[in-house]
Amino acid sequence: MRWLRRAGQFFFALSFSSLTRRIVSLNLAGLIALVASILYLSQFRAGLIDARAQSLLVQAEIIAGAIAASATVETNAITIDPDRLLDLKPGESYGPADEYAVLDFPINPERVAPVLRRLISPTKTRARIYDRDGVLILDSRSLYGRGDVLRFELPPPAQEKPGFVEKATIAIRTWLNRGDLPLYRELGPENGNGYQEVAQSLKGQKSSMVRINDRGEVIVSVAVPVQRFRAVHGALMLSTQGDDIDQMVTAERLAILKVFGVAAAVMLVLSLLLASTIAGPVRRLADSAERVRRRIRTRVEIPDFTKRRDEIGHLSGALRDMTDALYNRIEAIERFAADVSHELKNPLTSLRSAVETLPLAKTANSRSRLLAVIEHDVKRLDRLISDISDASRLDAELQRQDVAPVDLRRLLTTLTLVANETRLGNNAAVDVRFDGADHDTFSVPGHDSRLGQVISNLLMNAQSFSRQGGRVGIVCRRRKTEIEIVIDDDGPGIGEDALEKIFERFYTDRPHQGFGQNSGLGLSISKQIVEAHGGRIWAENRAGPADADGEATVAGARFIVRLPAT
Repeated sequence: MRWLRRAGQFFFALSFSSLTRRIVSLNLAGLIALVASILYLSQFRAGLIDARAQSLLVQAEIIAGAIAASATVETNAITIDPDRLLDLKPGESYGPADEYAVLDFPINPERVAPVLRRLISPTKTRARIYDRDGVLILDSRSLYGRGDVLRFELPPPAQEKPGFVEKATIAIRTWLNRGDLPLYRELGPENGNGYQEVAQSLKGQKSSMVRINDRGEVIVSVAVPVQRFRAVHGALMLSTQGDDIDQMVTAERLAILKVFGVAAAVMLVLSLLLASTIAGPVRRLADSAERVRRRIRTRVEIPDFTKRRDEIGHLSGALRDMTDALYNRIEAIERFAADVSHELKNPLTSLRSAVETLPLAKTANSRSRLLAVIEHDVKRLDRLISDISDASRLDAELQRQDVAPVDLRRLLTTLTLVANETRLGNNAAVDVRFDGADHDTFSVPGHDSRLGQVISNLLMNAQSFSRQGGRVGIVCRRRKTEIEIVIDDDGPGIGEDALEKIFERFYTDRPHQGFGQNSGLGLSISKQIVEAHGGRIWAENRAGPADADGEATVAGARFIVRLPAT
């Protein structure tokens, strides 16, 4: 019962899913269109009509032959009676008998009726015989045997109109059967030539027609000439009953509808199963995304469907990556805000103390020292705000700007010339070298201004840490699918415990400089730019010659940047 209850809840939830309804509706619509076309363009119906027409033609030829052989009257023959020949008087001639002189019909109805009754009774067809002028001689509906009572069906005096169901049934049947078929009309006994097949048969040709009556029933009729010694004495017309063919077609269509019912049930189940593999995961992903929107402070795990290897799996992976990136960005913003508030609080506290102490200063020396502190803190605040603003705009700028190929050969050459012209930081010179042939390209996809900012930050750090009059070396080389840029200085190097910390925000380690001279955001911004370009950046110490004790020395610091090549 628990399993049935869960299955019921599952299918109940699916039934109200828009995606499920669309899948089921579209699948069933295709099946319904297929079945409707089969019912409308039924080859079985066309073949059945052709077979019925051929059968009627064969049957009509047999009946026409029997009628021609036994039921026609020879009006041109002379009947000789020997007794009358003896009774002739001189001058008298012999003529036809009086009983035969009154016969004007080439086909004798009295002799045709028994033959026609025996041949037509076993079948469900209607037979009509017309003379040479197209006048009806016999109709199988009016045949009666010895002792039978002749009956004619008359319409009721107050015939009721068909109801809605009957009208709908007739309309559907007419739509399915009509096509380009002409409408069958019952003509009078004098209008046999109004039937095209009768007119053709009176000319000596057999013919067939397919019509439809006002109730949407198919009627097949054939007509063959009644001939004797190649003389056409009349026409025989055979036609099916109104529901003869339609009963067989209806039975065939019912069989098709049964198959349709089974196929629709199977398709419905398969559609629901397909929808469960699509609508269910999509609903879970949507619910998880909604929870992410509401519970922004705590991480919400997006369902993992990446093992499916389809669009749902791809969507799940994309949502998981997007959610992780969103949470990481939120956490980074929170940490950044905390770091900014902490870094801004220090100069503000110092500035507040100096401002509060300034009125209490009694000597000019004390006031000048307090003013120097205030000026230092103001410059520090201005530098912090500028660097913080640059760091906060960085992600947005990298997302908005289009990526273009950046020629590192030209970029590094230009920055080297600028650095040698300014000679900032201990007057250290900068040289650049490109490992490879002159025609080798050192191009990476990215933003030239931001990559130039990374190189400038690294060069300024290298010059500031180099010894007085030292040198800073830049080497650019290709490593398979990456471009590597190495910047070396001859300074004191980096502490082992600070190789990773130097890329953190607001971290600075400059013992040779005064406090507050740097914001500590330069290397953090550089790492952010490099990673946004799909690259990596790290720092290490250059090994120098061994000292007197045989221990390795540090020849300087080295920063390595690797970017994907175009």
